[in-house]
Amino acid sequence: MNAIAELQEWYLSQCNGVWEHAHGVEISTLDNPGWCFIIDLSDTSLSGEEFGEYSYGVTNEVESIGDNWLICKVEDSKFVGYGGPQKLEEIINVFLSWVKKD
Repeated sequence: MNAIAELQEWYLSQCNGVWEHAHGVEISTLDNPGWCFIIDLSDTSLSGEEFGEYSYGVTNEVESIGDNWLICKVEDSKFVGYGGPQKLEEIINVFLSWVKKD
């Protein structure tokens, strides 16, 4: 199964008539350029679970070095992923790998 199909399955599994009205998945672009991927984990089995930040291609000041960079972390009960213009699928796969560990 590809990353988009797996993400759709995960999303659908969260939809219970309530969750999808207040929470969800956001995908947008950044101007540096790149991707922003946010999933609200509230009221999911992942809420409160530990996730060690995963990143590469960024300096200590979180400045990207070219287009080959990625940052994934959990903050404020949200999985957030940022990455270069060709990193969206990798960001989604980082999230899905974490889901599969649960």
